[in-house]
Amino acid sequence: MYQAGEFIVYGTCGVCKVEAVGKSPFEGEGDKLYYTLTPVAGTETIYLPVDSPVYTRPVITRTQAERLIEAIPSIEVDDFTSHSLRMSTEHYQTVLKSHDCRELVQLIKTVHAKSRRGSRRVSQIDQRYRKRAEDLLHGELAVALGIPVQEVQPYIARTISGKTAKAH
Repeated sequence: MYQAGEFIVYGTCGVCKVEAVGKSPFEGEGDKLYYTLTPVAGTETIYLPVDSPVYTRPVITRTQAERLIEAIPSIEVDDFTSHSLRMSTEHYQTVLKSHDCRELVQLIKTVHAKSRRGSRRVSQIDQRYRKRAEDLLHGELAVALGIPVQEVQPYIARTISGKTAKAH
């Protein structure tokens, strides 16, 4: 069970802060326990039953975030290709539902690689899922690193360029 003050990844909503754990805010639910969640990228309040089947996990640690960022240059692009919007959508949804930061990096890198190749116009589906993957990844990295979300991309760039400079 999560405790008040913890940050968790909640479904495809992204990172939320557990504000409280307590009895149901709804009438007729008796002693059923709920998490009161506040998304870090939003203003709404979410009430989630403690025993909900919706995916939750703790946010990665600072050490895990730093290791992931250092590994970004070595993460390969995804070899998935399809001209079917339905299949592309299903593939991207599967990646998002994996809740795996490494897979989110791979999705982002894959869409960027498509746009650099120029052989095929990057679809709105590609761009939409790249943006969603970036939002989820950057939200989690911001919390793990203790920095504002708008500083995540520059932090990644500095870390990767610093690592590349040391390798030469």
